[in-house]
Amino acid sequence: MSLALVQSRALLGLEAPPVTVEVHLANGLPSFTLVGLADVEVKEARERVRSALQNAGLEFPHNKRITVNLAPADLPKDSGRFDLPIALGILAASGQIDAALLAGYEFAGELSLSGGLRPVRGALATSLALRGLPVPVRLVLPPGSAEEAALVPDALVWRARHLLDVVRQFLPAGSNTDRGADPSDDGGWARMVAMPLQARASHPDMADVKGQAGAKRVLEIAAAGGHSLLLVGPPGSGKSMLAQRFAGLLPAMAVDEALQSAAVASLVGRFLLDHWALRPTCSPHHTASAVALVGGGSPPRPGEISLAHHGVLFLDELPEFPRAALEALREPLETGHITIARAARRAEFPAQFQLVAAMNPCPCGYLGAAQRACRCTPDQVARYQAKLSGPLLDRIDLHIEVPALPLADLLGAPAGEGSAAIAQRVAQARQRSVARQGGTNQSLQGQAIDTHVLLEPAAAQFLQTAAGRLGWSARATHRTLKVARTIADLAGVQNTQTAHVAEAMQYRRTLRSA
Repeated sequence: MSLALVQSRALLGLEAPPVTVEVHLANGLPSFTLVGLADVEVKEARERVRSALQNAGLEFPHNKRITVNLAPADLPKDSGRFDLPIALGILAASGQIDAALLAGYEFAGELSLSGGLRPVRGALATSLALRGLPVPVRLVLPPGSAEEAALVPDALVWRARHLLDVVRQFLPAGSNTDRGADPSDDGGWARMVAMPLQARASHPDMADVKGQAGAKRVLEIAAAGGHSLLLVGPPGSGKSMLAQRFAGLLPAMAVDEALQSAAVASLVGRFLLDHWALRPTCSPHHTASAVALVGGGSPPRPGEISLAHHGVLFLDELPEFPRAALEALREPLETGHITIARAARRAEFPAQFQLVAAMNPCPCGYLGAAQRACRCTPDQVARYQAKLSGPLLDRIDLHIEVPALPLADLLGAPAGEGSAAIAQRVAQARQRSVARQGGTNQSLQGQAIDTHVLLEPAAAQFLQTAAGRLGWSARATHRTLKVARTIADLAGVQNTQTAHVAEAMQYRRTLRSA
């Protein structure tokens, strides 16, 4: 047979559209032509496939005109994921394997020159794309990628270490090698099983933080309601230490949340099995650009906000970030997703993250500190704080000052409350909000705020009077209501009372000026 079809998949953001690898062998001048809007690394597959077949002891049709088409032709293809399907297509077209046996399989994998298989990006996205198909499809992937793809429940995933491990499964009937025998004595061909939803690694414990009862209280509120948070304090007061332990207060991830988070990390090759079902904490440096934070490039790649999906985005030294990068966070903070639009391609990535930001109150860092005097002028303080725009600060639900502890309190204080106890209260509050409205309090919008906040009349009058005097925007007022609802859930009461509103209002204080 001179024509063979092999199924694979491309990557377009988090989507994995199907690709049919068509291989045709014809008489004529010997050549190897690859068409179908292939990127440079895909075109380089010609040399990898040729060497892999020869070094594996298989026959490469040198005397044929080889044409490989990656259909559909208008879908861009990149990476070396098509090496394995191209090699199998050549073997099927030349009669070395049975093309009919390839039906019901999809393949992806990069070939080494010796025929070994190397992992590819986006294995989880590929497996998720097969999840909703009406007919089950078996997926063959290299080591490293197969383990990722098998995390999807009920996925049919096989791992192959070498090209020959795959070829043995599709030999024609009556060949010398027994196709029914299991060639997995060395683990070359094996069926993957799903890993249980259990995080292997763990987050640092909040018990390491001494003192800072006010900051811990705010972190508990933020974790219970899904709120964003800004920590303001002098250097060494514990802002980064608190933020690094915040993810340990969040509830355990559900299966769908873990799959979505791992799929985004897999797109950029940052997924580790040891971090399966562990909420991510992304901490980009303050020199990161807007593209690095929200995503971009050609083809579009996810940024830090998407890599922090269902986790925490920690921005230390917040005013030092480029202004364009900070302003790019405004829309994702509201919508929970980001759309990367380019002239040739468009991709959408999820971005449901919790923002935890930290900053000093002034350039020298000691404005309002008891241990050291601030040496900044009022103009310097104003310019420093003005690096954060009003619309961005308006979208951060909780603002809290983190004072520096006196040395005597730092050395003599006992260990603080552990993350496990705080996380238990957070989980109970989350259960109340989910049972009431189907999601976190931070996600309430429009009429749902009036319906589910359950604000008492006295509390409503108190908030209206205070917001009018402080000149708050409608967004600030609504976010205060959501925080007050979270405080009520932590207290285990049905209605939002005046005390809950008053506490929530304390966490929206503006930055202190000199």
